Amino acid sequence: MPRGDFRAVYLPYCLQRLEDGRHVVLNRAYKPLGFLSKDHVVYEEYPVAVEIKGIGPAVAAKLSWKGDSNIDTIYLYNDETNPINSDANMDAYLERLRILAKLKLKATP
Repeated sequence: MPRGDFRAVYLPYCLQRLEDGRHVVLNRAYKPLGFLSKDHVVYEEYPVAVEIKGIGPAVAAKLSWKGDSNIDTIYLYNDETNPINSDANMDAYLERLRILAKLKLKATP
């Protein structure tokens, strides 16, 4: 269900790997960033998936709020580590975004 704050709609909550190896950056409602809808979204029907170079287990662990090396779903925070709950949570989240922001994207046809 969509949430009403900017963070929940426009900031990354997780990266979901698709069958073809590309990732979709999702908001807290598991929709692509900017989507505010209760409707189910089939990610492959929108031009939102991208190949992110360098995402392997080591990078996934740095991006994950809990240090998880799983590259299929990488959670940047959870309800307890929600970045709007405290300055410390926000600092940790921004550090993960700093790592994510430096990764290169591979153009898709």
